[in-house]
Amino acid sequence: MGLRLWAATTNQGKLRDFRVAARAFAVEIEPLPGLESIEAPEEDGDTFAANAVLKAVYYSRFAPGALVLADDSGLEVDALNGAPGVRSARYAADSGLVDSPDANDNTDVWNNMVLLQRLAQAPAERRPARYRCALACARDGEVVHTAEGSVEGMVLDAPRGTGGFGYDPLFYLPALEKTMAEIDLDTKLMLSHRGRALETLLRKMQG
Repeated sequence: MGLRLWAATTNQGKLRDFRVAARAFAVEIEPLPGLESIEAPEEDGDTFAANAVLKAVYYSRFAPGALVLADDSGLEVDALNGAPGVRSARYAADSGLVDSPDANDNTDVWNNMVLLQRLAQAPAERRPARYRCALACARDGEVVHTAEGSVEGMVLDAPRGTGGFGYDPLFYLPALEKTMAEIDLDTKLMLSHRGRALETLLRKMQG
């Protein structure tokens, strides 16, 4: 049997991304059993790495002996001084527009709308942005490995594409002349912050 990681997320987009990136390493990634019934910790870190470690350590205590993977990721926009940053998943919620970033609703739509509103007066040259992802793997409350990945791009003034999730329809990759929501999943994982971070993590874990 190959290596198995329990992912501390129920986000189907993240799980899909992780699984595609893990194929080359013969690693199985599944959501942590019973995750829905575990009270989530407060993500009060001021960096993606801090939040990833916090979550990995916390959730690993609910799966004795297992390797638990947690991530924190988001979008940084130069014109907004790095926002939404660690608040990427809660950008609209912080504005009072939605109740929960984890609800089965249109949170992505609201987050994108708020981002576009905040950038309404920003010219193209002030729209450079990057996706960042920090990963942490823990066992029994102890960090085993960490890794980070990022990808540079820019924010468009209107969404394009139907793939991906989160800010993908607005995140434009100039070299491909496409948004993250317009490229196929395998290409996305070769380029994306999440795919790069997971590849780095798995290489560390496999020596």
